Amino acid sequence: MTSYAAPSRTVGRLKRPFGDLYYEVTGSGPALIFAHGLGGNHLSWWQQVAHFAPRYTCVTFAHRGFAPSDPVADGVDPADYPGDLAALIDHLGYADVRLVAQSMGGWTMLEYALAHPDRVKALVLSSTSGTLDRRGSDPSGGAAYDAWFAAAEATIAAGMARGIHPAMGERAAERFPALHLLYRSIDEMAGRLDKEKLRAGLRRTATRTVAELKTFRVPTLLIAGSEDIVFPPFLASAIATSLPCGEAETIEEAGHSPYFEQAARFNALVDAFLARQR
Repeated sequence: MTSYAAPSRTVGRLKRPFGDLYYEVTGSGPALIFAHGLGGNHLSWWQQVAHFAPRYTCVTFAHRGFAPSDPVADGVDPADYPGDLAALIDHLGYADVRLVAQSMGGWTMLEYALAHPDRVKALVLSSTSGTLDRRGSDPSGGAAYDAWFAAAEATIAAGMARGIHPAMGERAAERFPALHLLYRSIDEMAGRLDKEKLRAGLRRTATRTVAELKTFRVPTLLIAGSEDIVFPPFLASAIATSLPCGEAETIEEAGHSPYFEQAARFNALVDAFLARQR
């Protein structure tokens, strides 16, 4: 009979110009780093860390301004995110990394990968196009995006009036009430962070075109939830086909947070993708 041993885990704080960046390192093996979305923090990835830690060194962190990282006195600028990630990777001493981003985390991970393509073995963009302009990435010239956006805004407003978090959506909240409650609780840990101001900053900095990525050779997997009302799921495949090394997958019966709602399916897709990059 063997006795179970939990993966090794360390907690740290990295000093940055704004204050301390909180991070956790769990497991052993090649470095696999996760960047959370606007409604999350390092805890968002609990189902991924438990799955991948036996084979990868999993790194989770809280973006600046998101507890338990320090708040930012004059507000958070997403343009500072890639620098924080670069400092963390250098601090931990990783020669190469695999990156997984959810929603807002795409701003962090895509920009880091563009600046350091030689250090990134694989990039996963979940429910995000990062700093790419969404409407400009729509092959229809924006018509499909505009129609999706109008319907999504109405759905979000109706759901929020009934206490439904848009990052999961009505069907997910009904199917997984415990996960919906946990998601909202993690979201509320950000405290007094001005998320509307940060959301405006994300829109302001999403200006890249797919043409700028025509020589971007980092293997990239875009994952979308079929019921997403925050990110247009059809953009995942549209962007992937424009990338030299792009792939796309859609997870059915998932909203904006497939990693949270459909973790087993999400983890299997990422597992297979990472295996192909070895």
